[in-house]
Amino acid sequence: MSSAPLPRIDSDHGTGAAPATAPVTGILVSDVDSTFLTQEVIELVADHAGTREQVEEVTTRAMRGELDFADSLHARVATLAGLSEEALAQVRSSLVPTPGAVELFAAARSRGWVTALVSGGFHEAIDELAAAAGVDLVVANRFEVADGRLTGRVSGPVVTAERKEQVLRELAARHGVPLSRTVAIGDGANDALMVRAAGTGIAFCGKPALREVADVELEGPSLLDALPYLEEAAARG
Repeated sequence: MSSAPLPRIDSDHGTGAAPATAPVTGILVSDVDSTFLTQEVIELVADHAGTREQVEEVTTRAMRGELDFADSLHARVATLAGLSEEALAQVRSSLVPTPGAVELFAAARSRGWVTALVSGGFHEAIDELAAAAGVDLVVANRFEVADGRLTGRVSGPVVTAERKEQVLRELAARHGVPLSRTVAIGDGANDALMVRAAGTGIAFCGKPALREVADVELEGPSLLDALPYLEEAAARG
């Protein structure tokens, strides 16, 4: 894969990752939209641009695996051209974590797990919440902004299914953790590669394309239901 290497975890958006000398029990990687959050961030942004119906239709098709994710993201972001970046602050204030999501990540960290959020969404929306939740690493997209307004383009490479899998593998390698002690959680087709690569892959309220490759299916409503699977993974060699 040709994506850039991961940033140093202990410098990423100011969160307090486990020190490099501390033993790492496992790696927990989760999708954000409709997994760690109850919402789809780009749809919240589209509310402010008046394009939500158009964006929702493309999002649904992409999560089913009917559309290439990168192409679908570019198409959705294009509808946001001209929106003031001030709208992003309103989006941040409206984010709702999935029940049990913050508690799951806290429990994982207390047990020596390194945690990451990998998202086809946007840093501008989720970094603040992730930092407050003590998440070690966020890998996401960024909006291109000029003169205080969204240009309708993504800044830099899109976080694809391949990039999500790469994050999982790189974190495991960095910390000397076997893939058997990794857990990946998602809901849509763009999560399939990392869910399949993980020691335990969990489909949370998953679309059919993800359920086909997941080891575990959780119907919700609480993400904390995943905790027993982290405990099982921790017991593996």
